[in-house]
Amino acid sequence: MKLFRALSSALLLAGCATLFGALRPTPGLAQPSDSEITLPGSYLAARFATVQRESEIAAFYLRNLLKLDRGNEEIIERTMLASLLGGQVDDAMKYADKIVKVDRTHRFARFLLSVRAIKRGQYQTARTNLSLAVSGPIDDVTAMLLAPWLASATQRTGVDLVDRLSTTLLAAWATYGSGNPKTGVELIDRLQGPVWYGQFKDLHAGLILDAAGLKKEAGVRLESAVKSEPLTVRAVDAHVRWSSRNVGTAATLESYQEFDRRYSGDPLVKYMMGELKSGKAMPPLVRTPQEGAAEVLFGLAGVLSRQGLEDYALAYLQLAIWLNPDHPMASMSLAGLYELMQQPAKAIELFASVPASSPLKGDAEVRLAVNLDAADNATEALRHLNKFIASHPQDLDAIVAMGRIQNNRKMFAECAVTYSKAIALLPSPGAGSWPLFYSRGICNERSKNWPQAEADFKKALELNPEQPHVLNYLGYSWVDQGINLDKGLDMIRRAVNLRPDDGAIIDSLGWAYYRMGRYDEAVAELERAVMRMPTDPVVNDHLGDAYWKVGRRLEAGFQWNHARDLKPEPDQLEKIVRKIDKGLDAVEPAAPPVRKAEDQKGG
Repeated sequence: MKLFRALSSALLLAGCATLFGALRPTPGLAQPSDSEITLPGSYLAARFATVQRESEIAAFYLRNLLKLDRGNEEIIERTMLASLLGGQVDDAMKYADKIVKVDRTHRFARFLLSVRAIKRGQYQTARTNLSLAVSGPIDDVTAMLLAPWLASATQRTGVDLVDRLSTTLLAAWATYGSGNPKTGVELIDRLQGPVWYGQFKDLHAGLILDAAGLKKEAGVRLESAVKSEPLTVRAVDAHVRWSSRNVGTAATLESYQEFDRRYSGDPLVKYMMGELKSGKAMPPLVRTPQEGAAEVLFGLAGVLSRQGLEDYALAYLQLAIWLNPDHPMASMSLAGLYELMQQPAKAIELFASVPASSPLKGDAEVRLAVNLDAADNATEALRHLNKFIASHPQDLDAIVAMGRIQNNRKMFAECAVTYSKAIALLPSPGAGSWPLFYSRGICNERSKNWPQAEADFKKALELNPEQPHVLNYLGYSWVDQGINLDKGLDMIRRAVNLRPDDGAIIDSLGWAYYRMGRYDEAVAELERAVMRMPTDPVVNDHLGDAYWKVGRRLEAGFQWNHARDLKPEPDQLEKIVRKIDKGLDAVEPAAPPVRKAEDQKGG
């Protein structure tokens, strides 16, 4: 057994997970001397950083391990992958070179080397590497690090399908680079696969033909790409660009008025239509094999991400940006992936790097602020948004983002004002506008402005009569105030029917029964809510109160103790402790703070 695998097994059997916190590395570490490097310490630090998805730090410690065991294939492979995921693509390529010297058909290493060959313009070398990548199996270490849950045959098949498509499309672009665009298209057309392959095959065949100046054939394939996947902005962008040069900008603009109307909020669509309206003929979406390969990797990263394979998607996006640093969407997609992976600091860095000339700059500025808030820097997030809104007062997304941050930070009076500014920008509120009124209603209710809150909730229901969160919030608010009891209870029941597995809404129904003195019914519903939200302090506290009312005093004490241990809000904690001490009757006749599904805000 290899030294690295033996160490891994021994440490895991010894329960080394408890040591990870003490060994958590920090960015910017100085390289230790060889005498300071230890195998267990470097292994544990690399393992912890990998689990935390801190790939740059993992690569740092893996390189230390290689100093102690230079020929270990598994450490080399892990270092290659950690370097790639951390954006150190040149380093990843060096390790890929080492891997293929001992494993000629290593699938992922060959794939990386084919991308490097395309970047260098070495197109025959790229095709050779791609042919070897297709013949090799998914390596166990690669699969474990890029998608550790790839246990089922279905999941492995999904990765295989993406790999088959990506290698064929990259080979086609390499063939175009060698001066044979039609042969490249033939490679694409020979590939058989699932239905969703079609949109990628038509798009990239069209892009290759357009880049090669084969106008008529390019138009046919790009039009087919739009028809097979009409909601893909990238396919529409490619066809609009071709049409502006070959049909004329006026005719192209007329053809895409409906698309412009439906997706006018998309910054790229807005830019594209602005260019057309100015009468400009637009260049091809892709002009070189390098840009084409980057487009392949960018597009398939989206497929991988939607399948829950975030680390595979991350690898593809890092390669796309390495090939084409000016790709208008890849950096934004990578930042969005970091958002999904709850790494706001990395997302902030990428959003900040979007150039001012990019049509995506406004979206990047808003999302940068959202990630500042996620990084617990709400003050800077609001300052950033205030500055942006001052120069873009009509930007609805920015205003809504500010409202959300203020709401989350319990700045309720401020967020009511902010949502009012957003609503004022609507020419005529439609069905899709209900979240703005619902969110303003929450802010008004929390800032003790019930008349305006009630009007907002009613307006939200007018726009979307069967919206469960609005039904729940308004219905419970009425019951809580002792008004419109039958109508309020009916609203909550409708919300439960619409969302039967939503613990917060079920809690509202149980608590409504409690406030109406229907304690047996309250217990039944609150027990259902606790089953769905066992770690929520409010729901457990509510169930404790209901148990007390039906004479189940021991169970009430258990629920209150459990609620106390779940870290409730300070004012709620104080009341829970008093109930544990003296019982519900000795605390106060009023019920504890109610839950109104405030974690389910719209807008």
